[in-house]
Amino acid sequence: MPSRPTRVRYRVVGFMLALGAVTYLDRACIATLSPEIRRDLGLSKDEMSWIYSAFAIAYALFEIPTAWWADRMGTRRVLTRIVAWWSAFTIATAAAWSFSSMLVIRFLFGAGEAGAWPGMARTFSRWIPRSERGTVQGIFFAAAHIMGGLTPVIALAVAGVYGWRWTFVLFGIPGIVWAVAWHRWFRDDPEQHPAVNAAELEKIVAGRDHSTGQHEGWAYWRQLLRHRNTLPLCLMYFPNSFGFYFCITWLPDYLREQHGFHSMRLGFFTGLPLLLSPVADLLGGLATDAATRRFGLRIGRAGVGAASYLVAGSAMLLATTTAQPELAAWCIATAVAASMFTLGAAWGTVIDVGGSHTGVVGAAMNTSGQIGSVICPLIVIWLQQHYDWNAPIYLIGALFLVGAIAWGFINPQRKIFE
Repeated sequence: MPSRPTRVRYRVVGFMLALGAVTYLDRACIATLSPEIRRDLGLSKDEMSWIYSAFAIAYALFEIPTAWWADRMGTRRVLTRIVAWWSAFTIATAAAWSFSSMLVIRFLFGAGEAGAWPGMARTFSRWIPRSERGTVQGIFFAAAHIMGGLTPVIALAVAGVYGWRWTFVLFGIPGIVWAVAWHRWFRDDPEQHPAVNAAELEKIVAGRDHSTGQHEGWAYWRQLLRHRNTLPLCLMYFPNSFGFYFCITWLPDYLREQHGFHSMRLGFFTGLPLLLSPVADLLGGLATDAATRRFGLRIGRAGVGAASYLVAGSAMLLATTTAQPELAAWCIATAVAASMFTLGAAWGTVIDVGGSHTGVVGAAMNTSGQIGSVICPLIVIWLQQHYDWNAPIYLIGALFLVGAIAWGFINPQRKIFE
């Protein structure tokens, strides 16, 4: 009688959930602590915008190289190194003494975090069966966003007792612990893990693309850049990151200055988009897998993604039409959650079209998102200073609608590397 499949892959998912939580804990706390940091270091809003963007610039610059490294070397070693790296610079943020020092530290922090999402996608492409990928992606982003939603409240509570510097020190420790545990337990392929039995291995590798292509040379990069799916993927992901980065940078100031939120009420509504997002992540992952099974891969991925962006754009624009502070905050939170509903479809598509090159394809998509992250803090504060706080909200709503159009040009059945 054949043995029942082991469930080692779910432990891998557990590690990835912890990874997602650590990334959001470390990257999202700085916006909540921004008033204290600006006051202590004597920074202007423009200087704080550049600090936010320094992280995103490094993230964009190092994303594709780190993903290429992970595709070649495996995520056991690569994720160990980059998580330890960014955790060290999370702790180092506590030592900043000026605008320049903070700029350099946050740039180096971003260089480490750049490989997290492609490393996650690469890991899932090797360990998760095709039928479970959308759901697992949804669970992953749910864990990340739960931590992102809780981070403002946690950061305010910790900073209230220990100050903003010790908050960064304490927030950097979990990543170090994660890196040690990951390196000791994980293996790059399920075939290499002694706890995986034959039945589970058969389930994982069924329909999986085997690593066969080259990972270097101009022909490789030309195939990536010229493929019909690459540009729409990048355009689609740009508004997702732009809208999210607004939430972890200038949303607290928007809620404080435009709608008069303060104290723990400010912490709650700052974290609300990421508190709602886990539900959207989970439902979006389930929806893309269910729709794929019933209607096929294109509707299951692109159809779900486009519909979600239409909701996101409409809700964001609605936020500009109300004078009720709570309603405006809920509209923004709903818009962000709807955009996060697309993540299972987006990263599921990356694995579908990327195959054994999932890390690089995911990095290309996510790099376009990081371009949005780079320019978001600068554009938002420019629009606010030259017009008002509603101007950047209009822009984000319009970008979500453009993202819905981009989904129409994505075909998950067309692989980038044959």
